[in-house]
Amino acid sequence: METIFDQALAAARRERAFRKQEKGASFLIDLVAKELAERLSVVERNFEDAVELHGGTGAAARMASQTGKITRLRRIETSSMFARPGEDLTVAPLEEVPIEPASVNLVLSPLSLHLVNDIPGALVRIRRSLKPDGLFMAAIPGAGTLAELRDVLLSAEAELTGGASPRVIPFADVRDVGSLLQRAGFALPVVDVETYTVRYDSLFPLMRDIRAMGMANPLVGRSRIPMSQRFFVRAAELYAERYADPDGRIRATFSVIYASGWAPHESQQQPLKPGSAKMRLADALRAPRDDDAGGS
Repeated sequence: METIFDQALAAARRERAFRKQEKGASFLIDLVAKELAERLSVVERNFEDAVELHGGTGAAARMASQTGKITRLRRIETSSMFARPGEDLTVAPLEEVPIEPASVNLVLSPLSLHLVNDIPGALVRIRRSLKPDGLFMAAIPGAGTLAELRDVLLSAEAELTGGASPRVIPFADVRDVGSLLQRAGFALPVVDVETYTVRYDSLFPLMRDIRAMGMANPLVGRSRIPMSQRFFVRAAELYAERYADPDGRIRATFSVIYASGWAPHESQQQPLKPGSAKMRLADALRAPRDDDAGGS
């Protein structure tokens, strides 16, 4: 397994962000928590035992609980500092899924799986933790997230130094996430993308928000050489040139993949057995003749 992310650094930055809790910095996790809760609310069943896996602020756990669909919910985080008063919180690194096999009905993963080095392994462990017909729901930053920032940082560094190093982490493609769910053994996997565009006065408040969200670069291969003020000024200039609206404010994209899958159960809808179809595929895909299409 390739080590892409410095796990200790990623955890430390999330913990620092939670400790400081700067005003407005939780906007993305709050959006995701609300969306996950809305999706959970339309599922026609209740979940006796649920887990929020590395959800940071706990917003997803709180909003999911408010749907009335969950009887008991516990949280797992990288530090006990994330616990609310009186809460029994399990402490575990981002890479771990400390849940007993077939012990829970629901696992929520809001904005943390993108920091795991072994995502296929984590998904397998999550699927095994679910009871039959248990549900997994995740929100994962996807391809396109902070694409504008990635572009201007690479351009500014190449222009000033003749080289470039990774300064924005890689994000998964929605098709890859769907494939990973299938490979992990989830039934009825569903993935879709919601794109949120946030506007800022300049690059500098955007970067402050990224740090305040605990999303600053934790790549093992990141450059350790501090960049000059000139670098950031040039990046800000490029951002304004390429991604500003007519009023001068810049755009930042956050593309979130919402993924869900079920632990297999005999009651679930099953694919037809080979040879049992009532219509031949060739007939279903047959192109209409001219007279079928109203031609003369």
